[in-house]
Amino acid sequence: MLQVKEMLHDRSICDINCFIGATKMIADERILEALQRSALIAELRDVEIQVLMGLLAIKRFTAGEFITQPNKLNLGDALLILVEGKIEVSAVVNDEPVSLLLKDAGDLARVISFVGSNMMKIDATIAVKENCTVLMLERAKLETLLDTPYHRVVYYVMRSLVRHTHSLARHKSAETEEISNYFYRLNALY
Repeated sequence: MLQVKEMLHDRSICDINCFIGATKMIADERILEALQRSALIAELRDVEIQVLMGLLAIKRFTAGEFITQPNKLNLGDALLILVEGKIEVSAVVNDEPVSLLLKDAGDLARVISFVGSNMMKIDATIAVKENCTVLMLERAKLETLLDTPYHRVVYYVMRSLVRHTHSLARHKSAETEEISNYFYRLNALY
């Protein structure tokens, strides 16, 4: 991690050596910040971060565009990591509409599609609310590391996604309890 930070501070090295997939990386700390905030690289060593970065694609979208829509635009099993901008994810899960606004660097979208593959189908619409830059990680590309010396990258990325999902569930549970307490005046501070 330290080498990557040093590389970003020395723009000349970054301009020559920093690539994400086939696309030259933005010579900007926003990419690394988004990866750090997402916690995907929290347990990775510098060389493993560079390997993971080689699997990512940078995509830019303008306000009003759709990143994905049911039966129209399909990203397959790609995980989205927000670098900048705002996107809104809308889906219907168990006949309940669900909406999530992603606005902070490192926010993740399509986690279930990424880890769930064909086991769970969620048709979501991802609308761009403000011009944005996202990093895309395709599960198939990540899985190419399984039979290499970098197989740990797959393990640590998936482990961080489990922690992310658990954190969201805890947060949602706390919100539900707070609303319930408000309505039923149980231990309410209102």
